[in-house]
Amino acid sequence: MVMIHIFLTAMVVGGVSLFPETAEATVMGPSMQKLTWHYYKVYNTCENAENFVRHQVEIFYKNDKSIAPKLLRLLYSDCFVSGCDASVLLEGPNSERMAPQNRGLGGFVLIDKIKIVLEQRCPGVVSCADILNLATRDAVHLAGAPSYPVFTGRRDGLTSDKHTVDLPSPSISWNQAMSYFKSRGLSVLDMATLLGSHSMGRTHCSYVVDRLYNYNKTGKPSPTMNKYFLSEMAKQCPPRTRKGQTDPLVYLNPDSGSNHSFTNSFYSRILSNKSVLEVDQQLLYNVDTKQISKEFSESFEDFRKSFALSMSKMGAMNVLTKTEGEIRKDCRRRN
Repeated sequence: MVMIHIFLTAMVVGGVSLFPETAEATVMGPSMQKLTWHYYKVYNTCENAENFVRHQVEIFYKNDKSIAPKLLRLLYSDCFVSGCDASVLLEGPNSERMAPQNRGLGGFVLIDKIKIVLEQRCPGVVSCADILNLATRDAVHLAGAPSYPVFTGRRDGLTSDKHTVDLPSPSISWNQAMSYFKSRGLSVLDMATLLGSHSMGRTHCSYVVDRLYNYNKTGKPSPTMNKYFLSEMAKQCPPRTRKGQTDPLVYLNPDSGSNHSFTNSFYSRILSNKSVLEVDQQLLYNVDTKQISKEFSESFEDFRKSFALSMSKMGAMNVLTKTEGEIRKDCRRRN
């Protein structure tokens, strides 16, 4: 059984509380040790960089609350492929953003806007990788998540190849999902927590229809799916789209819906067999992740603490620092 509270004890590294605003914790792994708390202020290169990012996110969020889940997905799609190097932001016919798994990615416009502002104030200093991590933190905080610390000093990657994108299908089994997260140096607690990002946002019906009509190629719906919820989802997602019809979008968490609010109701839905995606529902079919889901459904604060820890770990995956990579002037293109 996973002892969640062991991982959520407040920690201090190098004399700095990692969660000064929320007294929450993180783990200082090798990649994170390459980064610096308030990097741009410490090295006096762009003292107000984080404030500039936060201000632009706040302006954007007032008009479009969906920016929070969009940035979460964008950051995940970046970090889980080649590390948090902003490679997903690069344009090109064979770039990562052109991979089938990255269909529908959003948030690029906001990142571009922030980059323009920072280039005006601190030319050639703040990386697109840091902007993406900071903007995601600030957006999800506005949606109700904790304001976890983002250590900075990342540099931007030089390559982006759609053939390297190995993001898994949302219909994978628990064992496949756990194997994938472990390959990125993340734990069972990280997996259960980061999947909680699905407490907001939307997905295409094409990622859900197998659960509704052809579970495990049986020609029948998932036998564990709540019958009422199955009926509601079937109304939104037909077995196949008609000619010329677009792939419909459905909310990953109908409870938060268009509010796109960060909430632990995602875990209550898992326990009630009302998850939209199979990978989320799979959390119920393992002893550890079932216990984690139960605890998070009962304690929003435990979920928030664990989310802060796991997001900090994810944001430090395979980062480039010092003389590695570059600081792009335009996040969509190499210098």
